[in-house]
Amino acid sequence: MTRKMKFDFVSDISCPWCIIGLRGLEIALERIGDEIDPEIVLHPFELNPQMPAGGQDIGEHVAEKYGSTPEQRKANGAVIRERAADLGFTMADRSEARIYNTFDAHRLLHWARDEGKQLELKHRLFTAYFTEGRAPEDHEVLVECAGDVGLDAKAARTLLANDRFAAEVRAEEEQWRQQGVGAVPTIIIDERYVISGGQPPEAFERALRKIAKEKALAS
Repeated sequence: MTRKMKFDFVSDISCPWCIIGLRGLEIALERIGDEIDPEIVLHPFELNPQMPAGGQDIGEHVAEKYGSTPEQRKANGAVIRERAADLGFTMADRSEARIYNTFDAHRLLHWARDEGKQLELKHRLFTAYFTEGRAPEDHEVLVECAGDVGLDAKAARTLLANDRFAAEVRAEEEQWRQQGVGAVPTIIIDERYVISGGQPPEAFERALRKIAKEKALAS
């Protein structure tokens, strides 16, 4: 029997573990097949809400925020790129990259949810940032990404030119903070079960099969 399952996926575009977690979840769902009918809803989280326009050198940022040395950043970057590659996602060497404010990208994703293109846009934004090295604060990049997944580019440009959905995104971010989400990715399943971090497909598959079994026994 197919079981419906809702996934509230809280994440940020500038978080490498978020694309790793999303791909891990998607691969697990592919393996499970029609045993689960998933609904994935993406929610905003800003790792760096105070980041100014133009962003910051990522090495400088990580050193300030986490105290990481260049050697540690290089080693961590290699691990992340390898994990991403194992999941079919190409992540460029980001040692010379910058980190940006992502609020406008989250506004665009909020709109894309109503348009039925949210997951596609999220993937396109991850690729633009991590693979192509483009700035998710740049409205031209955001408009192009919207058009690439079949959204109305003109409507996207108009949205970004004003503050549409700003209040909604802020409210949603606060809602998840109030519910205890302080790191991403955080995945809430059926408003009951929580999985945190960029877990591998095997971990997601085990957890989802266990949840499906519990739901079956309770029905």
